[in-house]
Amino acid sequence: MNKILIANRGEIAVRIIRACTELGIDSVSIYSEADADSLHRKIATESYCVGPKLSKDSYLDMISIITIAKKSGCDAIHPGYGFLAENSDFAEMCEASNLIFIGPMHETISLMGVKDVAKDTMKKAGVPTVPGSDGVVASIEDAKQTASDIGYPVIIKASYGGGGKGIRVARTEEELVQNYKMTEQEAESAFGNKSLYIEKYIENFRHIEIQVMGDYHGNVIHLGERDCTVQRRMQKLVEEAPSPILSEEKRSEMGETAVRAAKSIDYIGAGTIEFIYDLNDDRFYFMEMNTRIQVEHPVTEMVTGIDLVKMQIKVARREAIPYRQEDIRIEGHAIEFRINAENPYKNFMPSAGTITDFIVPGGYGVRLDTACYAGYRIPPYYDSMIAKLITFADTREEAIRTAKRALGEYIIGGIDTTIPFHSNLLDNEAFRANDYNTNFLLEHDVMK
Repeated sequence: MNKILIANRGEIAVRIIRACTELGIDSVSIYSEADADSLHRKIATESYCVGPKLSKDSYLDMISIITIAKKSGCDAIHPGYGFLAENSDFAEMCEASNLIFIGPMHETISLMGVKDVAKDTMKKAGVPTVPGSDGVVASIEDAKQTASDIGYPVIIKASYGGGGKGIRVARTEEELVQNYKMTEQEAESAFGNKSLYIEKYIENFRHIEIQVMGDYHGNVIHLGERDCTVQRRMQKLVEEAPSPILSEEKRSEMGETAVRAAKSIDYIGAGTIEFIYDLNDDRFYFMEMNTRIQVEHPVTEMVTGIDLVKMQIKVARREAIPYRQEDIRIEGHAIEFRINAENPYKNFMPSAGTITDFIVPGGYGVRLDTACYAGYRIPPYYDSMIAKLITFADTREEAIRTAKRALGEYIIGGIDTTIPFHSNLLDNEAFRANDYNTNFLLEHDVMK
Protein backbone atom coordinates (compact mmCIF):
# COMPACT_ATOMS: atom_id res chain seq x y z
CA MET A 1 0.00 0.00 0.00
CA ASN A 2 1.79 3.10 -1.28
CA LYS A 3 -0.87 5.79 -1.65
CA ILE A 4 -4.17 6.40 0.16
CA LEU A 5 -6.98 8.79 -0.75
CA ILE A 6 -8.74 10.29 2.26
CA ALA A 7 -12.43 10.64 1.40
CA ASN A 8 -13.16 13.23 4.08
CA ARG A 9 -12.37 16.71 5.34
CA GLY A 10 -11.47 18.62 8.49
CA GLU A 11 -9.74 17.21 11.53
CA ILE A 12 -10.26 13.53 10.69
CA ALA A 13 -8.70 14.03 7.24
CA VAL A 14 -5.71 15.70 8.90
CA ARG A 15 -5.51 12.87 11.44
CA ILE A 16 -5.40 10.22 8.70
CA ILE A 17 -2.88 12.16 6.59
CA ARG A 18 -0.54 12.34 9.56
CA ALA A 19 -0.83 8.59 10.14
CA CYS A 20 -0.05 7.97 6.46
CA THR A 21 3.02 10.21 6.63
CA GLU A 22 4.36 8.39 9.69
CA LEU A 23 3.84 5.04 7.94
CA GLY A 24 5.70 6.23 4.83
CA ILE A 25 2.53 6.24 2.71
CA ASP A 26 1.67 9.04 0.28
CA SER A 27 -1.68 10.74 0.88
CA VAL A 28 -4.22 12.21 -1.51
CA SER A 29 -6.78 14.63 -0.12
CA ILE A 30 -9.95 15.85 -1.77
CA TYR A 31 -11.61 19.16 -1.10
CA SER A 32 -14.74 21.01 -2.13
CA GLU A 33 -14.66 24.53 -3.52
CA ALA A 34 -15.63 25.77 -0.05
CA ASP A 35 -12.61 23.98 1.43
CA ALA A 36 -10.00 25.43 -0.92
CA ASP A 37 -8.04 26.87 2.04
CA SER A 38 -8.42 23.81 4.26
CA LEU A 39 -5.51 22.35 6.19
CA HIS A 40 -6.13 18.83 4.89
CA ARG A 41 -5.54 20.16 1.37
CA LYS A 42 -2.29 21.84 2.39
CA ILE A 43 -0.57 18.93 4.17
CA ALA A 44 -1.42 15.99 1.90
CA THR A 45 1.09 14.71 -0.64
CA GLU A 46 -1.41 15.52 -3.40
CA SER A 47 -4.77 17.27 -3.37
CA TYR A 48 -7.65 17.54 -5.84
CA CYS A 49 -10.92 19.47 -5.95
CA VAL A 50 -13.79 17.00 -5.87
CA GLY A 51 -16.68 19.37 -6.56
CA PRO A 52 -18.81 22.33 -5.43
CA LYS A 53 -19.55 23.39 -1.87
CA LEU A 54 -22.48 21.09 -1.07
CA SER A 55 -21.65 17.63 0.30
CA LYS A 56 -23.88 15.85 -2.21
CA ASP A 57 -21.82 17.33 -5.03
CA SER A 58 -18.42 16.74 -3.45
CA TYR A 59 -17.72 14.57 -0.41
CA LEU A 60 -20.67 12.30 -1.23
CA ASP A 61 -19.90 12.04 -4.96
CA MET A 62 -18.76 8.41 -5.08
CA ILE A 63 -17.91 8.33 -8.78
CA SER A 64 -15.78 11.48 -8.64
CA ILE A 65 -13.92 10.25 -5.55
CA ILE A 66 -13.11 6.87 -7.08
CA THR A 67 -12.09 8.52 -10.36
CA ILE A 68 -9.62 10.76 -8.50
CA ALA A 69 -8.28 7.76 -6.58
CA LYS A 70 -7.68 5.78 -9.78
CA LYS A 71 -6.19 8.67 -11.75
CA SER A 72 -3.82 9.58 -8.91
CA GLY A 73 -2.61 6.00 -8.55
CA CYS A 74 -4.05 5.24 -5.12
CA ASP A 75 -4.14 1.72 -3.69
CA ALA A 76 -6.76 2.44 -1.04
CA ILE A 77 -9.39 4.83 0.26
CA HIS A 78 -9.86 5.77 3.91
CA PRO A 79 -13.37 7.15 4.51
CA GLY A 80 -12.84 8.52 8.04
CA TYR A 81 -16.19 9.00 9.78
CA GLY A 82 -19.41 10.48 8.45
CA PHE A 83 -19.98 11.08 4.72
CA LEU A 84 -19.34 7.70 3.00
CA ALA A 85 -17.77 5.84 5.93
CA GLU A 86 -20.78 3.56 6.46
CA ASN A 87 -22.02 3.46 2.87
CA SER A 88 -21.93 -0.17 1.76
CA ASP A 89 -22.40 0.81 -1.90
CA PHE A 90 -19.26 2.93 -1.75
CA ALA A 91 -17.27 0.14 -0.11
CA GLU A 92 -18.46 -2.24 -2.83
CA MET A 93 -17.56 0.27 -5.56
CA CYS A 94 -14.05 0.53 -4.12
CA GLU A 95 -13.69 -3.24 -4.23
CA ALA A 96 -14.99 -3.37 -7.82
CA SER A 97 -12.44 -0.69 -8.76
CA ASN A 98 -9.54 -2.66 -7.22
CA LEU A 99 -9.22 -0.14 -4.42
CA ILE A 100 -8.85 -1.24 -0.82
CA PHE A 101 -11.61 0.17 1.35
CA ILE A 102 -10.05 0.80 4.77
CA GLY A 103 -12.91 -0.57 6.81
CA PRO A 104 -15.03 -3.70 7.06
CA MET A 105 -16.43 -5.67 4.13
CA HIS A 106 -19.35 -4.04 2.36
CA GLU A 107 -21.61 -6.92 3.40
CA THR A 108 -20.85 -6.19 7.06
CA ILE A 109 -21.59 -2.49 6.65
CA SER A 110 -24.89 -3.34 5.02
CA LEU A 111 -25.79 -5.85 7.75
CA MET A 112 -25.08 -3.46 10.61
CA GLY A 113 -26.50 -0.43 8.81
CA VAL A 114 -30.09 -1.63 9.06
CA LYS A 115 -30.79 -1.20 12.76
CA ASP A 116 -33.51 -3.81 13.21
CA VAL A 117 -31.49 -6.39 11.22
CA ALA A 118 -28.40 -5.57 13.28
CA LYS A 119 -30.39 -6.05 16.48
CA ASP A 120 -31.67 -9.44 15.31
CA THR A 121 -28.11 -10.46 14.33
CA MET A 122 -26.81 -9.53 17.77
CA LYS A 123 -29.66 -11.36 19.47
CA LYS A 124 -28.72 -14.53 17.60
CA ALA A 125 -25.11 -14.05 18.78
CA GLY A 126 -26.25 -14.01 22.40
CA VAL A 127 -25.84 -10.26 22.87
CA PRO A 128 -28.44 -8.68 25.21
CA THR A 129 -30.95 -6.50 23.33
CA VAL A 130 -33.67 -4.11 24.48
CA PRO A 131 -37.22 -5.53 24.44
CA GLY A 132 -39.16 -4.30 21.43
CA SER A 133 -40.74 -5.08 18.08
CA ASP A 134 -39.76 -8.17 16.16
CA GLY A 135 -38.14 -6.27 13.32
CA VAL A 136 -39.86 -3.44 11.46
CA VAL A 137 -43.36 -2.44 12.57
CA ALA A 138 -45.81 -2.77 9.68
CA SER A 139 -48.11 0.11 10.63
CA ILE A 140 -49.10 2.52 13.36
CA GLU A 141 -51.52 -0.12 14.65
CA ASP A 142 -48.63 -2.60 14.87
CA ALA A 143 -46.62 0.03 16.74
CA LYS A 144 -49.49 0.59 19.18
CA GLN A 145 -49.70 -3.13 19.89
CA THR A 146 -45.95 -3.43 20.47
CA ALA A 147 -45.99 -0.43 22.81
CA SER A 148 -48.91 -1.91 24.71
CA ASP A 149 -47.07 -5.22 25.07
CA ILE A 150 -43.76 -3.82 26.35
CA GLY A 151 -45.18 -0.78 28.15
CA TYR A 152 -44.55 2.96 27.84
CA PRO A 153 -42.34 4.87 27.43
CA VAL A 154 -41.07 3.55 24.10
CA ILE A 155 -38.56 4.84 21.58
CA ILE A 156 -39.26 4.96 17.85
CA LYS A 157 -36.21 4.38 15.67
CA ALA A 158 -35.54 4.54 11.94
CA SER A 159 -34.16 1.24 10.67
CA TYR A 160 -31.63 3.09 8.50
CA GLY A 161 -31.03 5.88 11.01
CA GLY A 162 -27.90 7.16 12.65
CA GLY A 163 -26.21 10.24 14.06
CA GLY A 164 -29.09 10.97 16.42
CA LYS A 165 -31.58 11.35 13.57
CA GLY A 166 -34.76 9.34 13.13
CA ILE A 167 -35.31 8.81 16.86
CA ARG A 168 -38.21 9.94 19.05
CA VAL A 169 -39.58 8.99 22.45
CA ALA A 170 -43.29 8.39 23.12
CA ARG A 171 -44.72 8.27 26.64
CA THR A 172 -48.36 7.83 25.69
CA GLU A 173 -50.34 6.39 22.79
CA GLU A 174 -51.16 9.92 21.66
CA GLU A 175 -47.45 10.79 21.52
CA LEU A 176 -46.77 7.51 19.74
CA VAL A 177 -49.20 8.36 16.93
CA GLN A 178 -47.79 11.88 16.56
CA ASN A 179 -44.11 10.92 16.79
CA TYR A 180 -44.52 7.84 14.60
CA LYS A 181 -45.63 10.00 11.68
CA MET A 182 -42.88 12.59 12.30
CA THR A 183 -40.16 9.95 12.57
CA GLU A 184 -41.42 8.21 9.46
CA GLN A 185 -41.24 11.45 7.48
CA GLU A 186 -37.80 12.30 8.84
CA ALA A 187 -36.49 8.80 8.07
CA GLU A 188 -37.72 8.93 4.49
CA SER A 189 -36.23 12.39 3.99
CA ALA A 190 -32.86 11.71 5.66
CA PHE A 191 -32.26 8.07 4.79
CA GLY A 192 -34.53 7.34 1.84
CA ASN A 193 -36.34 4.64 3.79
CA LYS A 194 -39.22 5.12 6.23
CA SER A 195 -39.02 1.74 7.99
CA LEU A 196 -39.31 2.04 11.79
CA TYR A 197 -39.01 -0.24 14.78
CA ILE A 198 -40.02 0.15 18.42
CA GLU A 199 -38.08 -0.48 21.64
CA LYS A 200 -38.67 -0.04 25.34
CA TYR A 201 -37.23 3.32 26.35
CA ILE A 202 -34.81 2.98 29.24
CA GLU A 203 -34.64 6.38 30.90
CA ASN A 204 -31.93 6.10 33.54
CA PHE A 205 -28.93 4.95 31.55
CA ARG A 206 -25.39 5.69 30.53
CA HIS A 207 -24.20 5.46 26.93
CA ILE A 208 -21.24 3.08 26.90
CA GLU A 209 -19.41 1.91 23.78
CA ILE A 210 -16.69 -0.69 23.30
CA GLN A 211 -13.88 -0.22 20.76
CA VAL A 212 -13.20 -3.39 18.78
CA MET A 213 -10.61 -4.27 16.14
CA GLY A 214 -10.63 -7.30 13.85
CA ASP A 215 -8.27 -8.52 11.14
CA TYR A 216 -8.22 -10.86 8.13
CA HIS A 217 -6.66 -13.62 10.22
CA GLY A 218 -9.69 -14.13 12.46
CA ASN A 219 -8.37 -12.10 15.40
CA VAL A 220 -10.72 -9.78 17.26
CA ILE A 221 -9.86 -7.76 20.37
CA HIS A 222 -11.46 -4.94 22.31
CA LEU A 223 -9.61 -1.87 23.56
CA GLY A 224 -11.83 -0.95 26.47
CA GLU A 225 -14.86 1.29 26.68
CA ARG A 226 -15.80 4.91 26.28
CA ASP A 227 -18.51 6.75 28.20
CA CYS A 228 -20.49 9.05 25.88
CA THR A 229 -23.34 9.98 28.21
CA VAL A 230 -23.11 13.79 28.00
CA GLN A 231 -25.26 14.51 24.96
CA ARG A 232 -27.45 17.21 23.51
CA ARG A 233 -30.36 16.04 21.38
CA MET A 234 -28.71 12.62 21.15
CA GLN A 235 -25.47 14.13 19.83
CA LYS A 236 -22.34 13.38 21.85
CA LEU A 237 -20.52 16.36 23.34
CA VAL A 238 -18.04 14.82 25.79
CA GLU A 239 -16.50 11.34 25.86
CA GLU A 240 -14.18 9.71 28.36
CA ALA A 241 -12.25 6.51 28.87
CA PRO A 242 -12.52 4.44 30.86
CA SER A 243 -16.12 4.85 31.98
CA PRO A 244 -16.15 6.07 35.59
CA ILE A 245 -19.40 4.21 36.31
CA LEU A 246 -18.50 0.58 35.51
CA SER A 247 -17.22 -2.05 37.92
CA GLU A 248 -14.29 -4.17 36.75
CA GLU A 249 -16.61 -7.16 36.50
CA LYS A 250 -19.12 -5.30 34.31
CA ARG A 251 -16.31 -3.79 32.23
CA SER A 252 -14.93 -7.26 31.50
CA GLU A 253 -18.38 -8.64 30.70
CA MET A 254 -19.14 -5.85 28.25
CA GLY A 255 -15.78 -6.22 26.54
CA GLU A 256 -16.19 -9.95 26.12
CA THR A 257 -19.70 -9.44 24.76
CA ALA A 258 -18.46 -6.89 22.22
CA VAL A 259 -15.77 -9.28 20.98
CA ARG A 260 -18.33 -12.05 20.67
CA ALA A 261 -20.58 -9.71 18.68
CA ALA A 262 -17.76 -8.72 16.31
CA LYS A 263 -16.66 -12.32 15.79
CA SER A 264 -20.22 -13.37 14.96
CA ILE A 265 -20.10 -11.18 11.83
CA ASP A 266 -16.40 -11.81 10.97
CA TYR A 267 -15.64 -8.17 11.61
CA ILE A 268 -12.56 -6.57 10.03
CA GLY A 269 -11.08 -3.20 10.96
CA ALA A 270 -12.04 -0.67 13.63
CA GLY A 271 -15.60 -0.68 14.91
CA THR A 272 -17.65 0.25 17.93
CA ILE A 273 -20.36 -1.71 19.73
CA GLU A 274 -22.64 0.77 21.49
CA PHE A 275 -24.58 -0.23 24.59
CA ILE A 276 -27.28 1.18 26.82
CA TYR A 277 -26.16 0.64 30.41
CA ASP A 278 -29.24 0.58 32.66
CA LEU A 279 -28.27 2.24 35.95
CA ASN A 280 -31.32 0.88 37.75
CA ASP A 281 -30.76 -2.78 36.94
CA ASP A 282 -26.97 -2.83 36.35
CA ARG A 283 -27.63 -4.43 32.94
CA PHE A 284 -26.52 -3.51 29.45
CA TYR A 285 -28.20 -3.85 26.07
CA PHE A 286 -27.00 -3.61 22.47
CA MET A 287 -27.82 -0.26 20.86
CA GLU A 288 -26.02 -0.29 17.52
CA MET A 289 -22.69 -0.92 15.82
CA ASN A 290 -20.69 1.79 14.08
CA THR A 291 -18.60 0.20 11.34
CA ARG A 292 -15.92 2.89 11.22
CA ILE A 293 -13.49 4.89 13.29
CA GLN A 294 -15.32 7.11 15.79
CA VAL A 295 -14.98 10.83 16.42
CA GLU A 296 -14.01 9.97 20.00
CA HIS A 297 -11.28 7.44 19.18
CA PRO A 298 -8.49 9.63 20.69
CA VAL A 299 -9.52 8.87 24.29
CA THR A 300 -9.00 5.17 23.61
CA GLU A 301 -5.62 5.90 22.07
CA MET A 302 -4.58 7.87 25.14
CA VAL A 303 -5.44 5.16 27.67
CA THR A 304 -4.13 2.20 25.60
CA GLY A 305 -1.15 3.78 23.86
CA ILE A 306 -2.32 2.28 20.55
CA ASP A 307 -2.73 4.36 17.38
CA LEU A 308 -6.10 3.21 16.04
CA VAL A 309 -5.81 4.91 12.65
CA LYS A 310 -2.44 3.32 11.95
CA MET A 311 -3.90 0.00 13.09
CA GLN A 312 -6.74 0.42 10.60
CA ILE A 313 -4.24 0.88 7.78
CA LYS A 314 -2.10 -2.06 8.88
CA VAL A 315 -5.14 -4.33 9.08
CA ALA A 316 -6.14 -3.20 5.57
CA ARG A 317 -2.64 -4.26 4.45
CA ARG A 318 -3.55 -7.74 5.72
CA GLU A 319 -1.24 -7.50 8.73
CA ALA A 320 -2.29 -9.39 11.83
CA ILE A 321 -3.21 -7.45 14.96
CA PRO A 322 0.02 -7.62 17.01
CA TYR A 323 -1.79 -7.80 20.35
CA ARG A 324 -3.63 -10.48 22.25
CA GLN A 325 -6.49 -9.46 24.50
CA GLU A 326 -4.36 -9.92 27.60
CA ASP A 327 -1.82 -7.45 26.16
CA ILE A 328 -4.30 -4.57 26.26
CA ARG A 329 -3.83 -2.42 29.35
CA ILE A 330 -6.02 0.55 30.25
CA GLU A 331 -3.95 3.14 32.10
CA GLY A 332 -4.99 6.59 33.28
CA HIS A 333 -8.06 8.58 32.27
CA ALA A 334 -8.80 10.61 29.13
CA ILE A 335 -11.62 13.05 28.33
CA GLU A 336 -12.51 14.50 24.93
CA PHE A 337 -14.41 17.76 24.42
CA ARG A 338 -15.96 18.43 21.02
CA ILE A 339 -15.35 22.07 20.16
CA ASN A 340 -18.13 23.25 17.85
CA ALA A 341 -18.57 26.52 15.99
CA GLU A 342 -21.78 27.25 17.87
CA ASN A 343 -22.98 29.81 20.39
CA PRO A 344 -23.92 28.02 23.62
CA TYR A 345 -25.52 31.22 24.96
CA LYS A 346 -27.99 31.24 22.03
CA ASN A 347 -29.21 27.65 22.01
CA PHE A 348 -26.06 26.49 20.21
CA MET A 349 -26.72 28.57 17.10
CA PRO A 350 -24.16 27.73 14.34
CA SER A 351 -21.40 30.30 13.93
CA ALA A 352 -19.64 30.24 10.58
CA GLY A 353 -17.04 32.89 9.73
CA THR A 354 -13.33 33.65 9.73
CA ILE A 355 -11.12 32.71 12.67
CA THR A 356 -9.19 35.83 13.64
CA ASP A 357 -7.26 34.38 16.58
CA PHE A 358 -6.28 30.79 17.24
CA ILE A 359 -4.21 30.24 20.38
CA VAL A 360 -4.01 26.57 21.30
CA PRO A 361 -3.53 25.04 24.76
CA GLY A 362 -0.50 22.92 25.55
CA GLY A 363 1.42 21.28 28.34
CA TYR A 364 1.55 17.78 29.71
CA GLY A 365 -1.59 15.73 29.16
CA VAL A 366 -3.13 17.95 26.45
CA ARG A 367 -3.89 16.88 22.87
CA LEU A 368 -5.68 18.92 20.23
CA ASP A 369 -7.04 17.41 17.01
CA THR A 370 -8.11 20.16 14.62
CA ALA A 371 -7.84 21.46 11.07
CA CYS A 372 -8.24 25.12 12.04
CA TYR A 373 -5.79 28.01 12.05
CA ALA A 374 -5.87 31.81 12.28
CA GLY A 375 -7.33 33.16 9.04
CA TYR A 376 -9.27 30.00 8.22
CA ARG A 377 -12.89 30.55 7.24
CA ILE A 378 -15.40 28.09 8.72
CA PRO A 379 -17.80 27.17 5.90
CA PRO A 380 -21.49 26.88 6.80
CA TYR A 381 -22.11 23.75 4.73
CA TYR A 382 -20.74 21.01 6.96
CA ASP A 383 -20.75 19.71 10.52
CA SER A 384 -20.05 22.39 13.12
CA MET A 385 -17.29 20.49 14.95
CA ILE A 386 -13.97 22.28 14.41
CA ALA A 387 -11.71 20.68 17.02
CA LYS A 388 -11.39 18.01 19.68
CA LEU A 389 -9.60 18.85 22.91
CA ILE A 390 -8.38 15.75 24.73
CA THR A 391 -6.81 15.68 28.19
CA PHE A 392 -5.10 12.76 29.88
CA ALA A 393 -3.99 12.13 33.45
CA ASP A 394 -3.63 9.35 36.02
CA THR A 395 -7.16 9.89 37.38
CA ARG A 396 -10.45 11.40 36.25
CA GLU A 397 -10.12 14.21 38.78
CA GLU A 398 -6.70 15.15 37.44
CA ALA A 399 -7.92 14.93 33.82
CA ILE A 400 -10.74 17.34 34.72
CA ARG A 401 -8.30 19.79 36.28
CA THR A 402 -6.05 19.60 33.22
CA ALA A 403 -9.08 20.16 30.98
CA LYS A 404 -10.19 23.20 32.97
CA ARG A 405 -6.75 24.72 32.57
CA ALA A 406 -6.54 23.84 28.85
CA LEU A 407 -9.98 25.25 28.05
CA GLY A 408 -8.96 28.46 29.77
CA GLU A 409 -5.92 28.74 27.50
CA TYR A 410 -7.80 27.94 24.29
CA ILE A 411 -8.66 31.14 22.41
CA ILE A 412 -10.61 31.14 19.15
CA GLY A 413 -11.51 34.62 17.93
CA GLY A 414 -13.88 35.74 15.20
CA ILE A 415 -16.52 33.07 15.75
CA ASP A 416 -18.51 31.65 18.64
CA THR A 417 -17.53 28.24 20.02
CA THR A 418 -18.63 25.80 22.70
CA ILE A 419 -15.50 26.35 24.79
CA PRO A 420 -17.52 28.25 27.47
CA PHE A 421 -20.01 25.39 27.64
CA HIS A 422 -17.29 22.84 28.35
CA SER A 423 -15.61 25.07 30.90
CA ASN A 424 -18.92 25.50 32.75
CA LEU A 425 -19.62 21.78 32.51
CA LEU A 426 -16.44 21.04 34.43
CA ASP A 427 -17.72 23.19 37.30
CA ASN A 428 -20.97 21.24 37.53
CA GLU A 429 -21.11 19.21 40.74
CA ALA A 430 -23.11 16.33 39.23
CA PHE A 431 -20.60 15.93 36.40
CA ARG A 432 -17.62 16.06 38.71
CA ALA A 433 -19.28 13.59 41.08
CA ASN A 434 -20.11 11.23 38.19
CA ASP A 435 -23.79 11.39 39.16
CA TYR A 436 -25.71 11.75 35.89
CA ASN A 437 -27.32 9.98 32.94
CA THR A 438 -28.18 10.86 29.33
CA ASN A 439 -30.73 13.41 30.58
CA PHE A 440 -27.93 15.46 32.13
CA LEU A 441 -28.39 18.55 29.96
CA LEU A 442 -32.16 18.43 30.40
CA GLU A 443 -31.68 18.54 34.15
CA HIS A 444 -28.72 20.95 34.33
CA ASP A 445 -28.47 24.29 32.55
CA VAL A 446 -24.71 24.66 32.62
CA MET A 447 -24.82 28.01 30.80
CA LYS A 448 -26.59 29.82 33.67
